[in-house]
Amino acid sequence: MANRRRGVALTPMETRREVIVRAATLADSLGYEAFCLPEGWGLDSTLVLTEIALRTQRIRLVSGILSVWGRTPGTLAMSAATLAQISGGRYVLGLGPSTRALVEGFHDVPFQHPAERLRHVTATVRALLAGERAPLAAGTGANPLRLGQPPVPDLPIWIAAMGPHAVRVAAELADGWFPAWLPRDGFAARVPDLRRQRAAAARAGTPLTVVSGPMVACDADEAAARAAAASCTAWYLCAMGDVYARAVSDQGYPNEVAAIRAANPRPSPQKGVVPAEAQVVLDQLTLYGSPARIQDGLARWDDAVDLVTVGLAPGAPWESIEATLRAAAP
Repeated sequence: MANRRRGVALTPMETRREVIVRAATLADSLGYEAFCLPEGWGLDSTLVLTEIALRTQRIRLVSGILSVWGRTPGTLAMSAATLAQISGGRYVLGLGPSTRALVEGFHDVPFQHPAERLRHVTATVRALLAGERAPLAAGTGANPLRLGQPPVPDLPIWIAAMGPHAVRVAAELADGWFPAWLPRDGFAARVPDLRRQRAAAARAGTPLTVVSGPMVACDADEAAARAAAASCTAWYLCAMGDVYARAVSDQGYPNEVAAIRAANPRPSPQKGVVPAEAQVVLDQLTLYGSPARIQDGLARWDDAVDLVTVGLAPGAPWESIEATLRAAAP
């Protein structure tokens, strides 16, 4: 029997703070396990999660994902420990290497050796949360400091990783692997390899939670639901650098990804299209239509990952968001 663990995941294009908070409180009441709020170039997700923490009771709150380029390890550790206090231990720190487009185009930082950066930041944050002194770079001469609040050694860290080097960091250092926009069927091959890497890592005795899921749109009008799911899919495959397009192509869909990119010469988060010849990619990355169809599709995701996240399309009207959350609820 499927475990039916459910979370909610937003995209960084969703910047309507009042809608985000409303969705989180509804997810809390419906029994979702986790609410994952990313950070891109809009809202500061740690501040919004603080507001959500004060308005919810039981749901886990996930920074899903904070870029390892946008904050220092010390700032990340301070934010994580503070949110753990405010939420009563419900906070999960999500870290990821981000994309070249965002790192260089927004943070003005060279996107070099992202897996090494991910490893360094994760290890440093974990040390600080454990109450250790900051592992400073050799030769600085500075006095290494500790986090100036009680340690939180058990605070979970999830890592968003797509490439093999970054996935290895997740296997070795993380409590959860949280990739986005990976085809559902691709997990059958990748998860066993991830478990093998974990068995040889320092955290071998700690279970690794695999977290992922489809973009979901519930609507009695199936064409409208497909359009919402397709638009967000096209945006990620066409406008967010090449990381997502490459990941989907490498899972066996290069022709379909090429067709999607050709159909969206000027991609938009709300006006993207997925042509009929690329329908298989839409089926692998999204669910749309009636509540019954969504529940059937989520059951297949239950067989692929540990915790299934229900993705919400950015800019969707509240009625659609509420219908989707109710249809996909555990």
